Amino acid sequence: MREGLIVALDTDDIEYIDWLSGTLVDIVPWIKIGFQAFSTLETEAFPWFRERGHKIFIDLKFHDIPNTVARDVGTMTKNGVHMINMHAAGGLEMMQAARESAEKVAAEKDVPMPILLGVTVLTSIDENSFQQDFGSERQLTKQVVYLAQLAQEAGLGGVVASPLEIEAVRKACGDDFVIVTPGIRPTWASRGDQRRITTPAEAIRRGTDYIVVGRPIIEAGNPLAAAEMILEEMRGA
Repeated sequence: MREGLIVALDTDDIEYIDWLSGTLVDIVPWIKIGFQAFSTLETEAFPWFRERGHKIFIDLKFHDIPNTVARDVGTMTKNGVHMINMHAAGGLEMMQAARESAEKVAAEKDVPMPILLGVTVLTSIDENSFQQDFGSERQLTKQVVYLAQLAQEAGLGGVVASPLEIEAVRKACGDDFVIVTPGIRPTWASRGDQRRITTPAEAIRRGTDYIVVGRPIIEAGNPLAAAEMILEEMRGA
């Protein structure tokens, strides 16, 4: 179950990142590095994380023209990242270019092919805000499934989707398609700005492959104990 938990290092405090990763690595190998942490760490920190025993999910949500995203995904692949995401709304051509770039770089540099993920709809958006802000003819869940199928057509390995769409994505894309789920809040944690959320146990029961947890762990008085409590919830599912 420890392989299914990803801890989001959502801070730019290098000393805290160092302490936190060293504290958690024995029970949680996966770490997520977003813009805040990446702005401080940059790619030079990646070999250090890998040597310590971490697997790296780089969460920069690439969204640009195909050539630009292909270049950036290639750079991250060259630096040994294990998981990379991009906005599926960037379109089929963009995601295909990213996948082709990752495959080419992995072969040329003899590094592992990362898991490429398409970000569907952010967990801070609910049905009302989706309809109001995007004017889509689809309901939110149908939009998530549409983007997941587009990512699968492009050859990506999976998607980032809220816990409320896990079952719909799994039904549409199959058991081998990776689902990474943010919007996870243990029963004892504040929901913050997340809207489409559920507990760790419920996400596992619904069929996700990975859950991403940030604030309930990194802002806890005892992050190790918080991570262990979440893992226990996951095992209970």
